[in-house]
Amino acid sequence: MGGKKLKFAVGIGIILAVVIWEAVAGFQQSKTYYFTVNELISGKTARERVRVGGIVATDSIERHGSQVRFRLAQDASLLPVTYVGTDPLPDTFKGGAQAILEGEYAANGEFRAEKIQAKCASKYQATPPKGD
Repeated sequence: MGGKKLKFAVGIGIILAVVIWEAVAGFQQSKTYYFTVNELISGKTARERVRVGGIVATDSIERHGSQVRFRLAQDASLLPVTYVGTDPLPDTFKGGAQAILEGEYAANGEFRAEKIQAKCASKYQATPPKGD
C-alpha cells in the first residue's frame, strides 16, 4: 500500500512541475518591453520582442502585396518598419496616426512588426467649448 501512495505522490509532483514550468515559460514568452522610437534607435535595447510607440510618418506608407512598409517617427528620429503580421491593418492606420507596434528590432535597424495598434488623434480629442 505504501508503494501506491509513493507512486501517486511522485506522479502529482511531476504534473505540478510540468504545470509550473509551462507557466513560467509562457510568462517569459509573453513579456514585452515598451520603448519610444528614440530609445529603440539609440541602441539601449537588447530585447528580442518589444513594443515601440510613435507617429506614422506622413506619406511613408508603401504597400507591396501583403507586406506594408512605413516609418515611425518621434521628434527627428525615423524608424523603418515592415509589417509582417497576418491581421488586417486597423482602419485608423494612416500617416500622422499614433501607433504602437509589437515585434522585433532587427540588427539592420529595421523593426519587423507583427501587431499594430493605431488611433487617429483627432478622433479622440474633445472638441473645445464654444465661446459665448
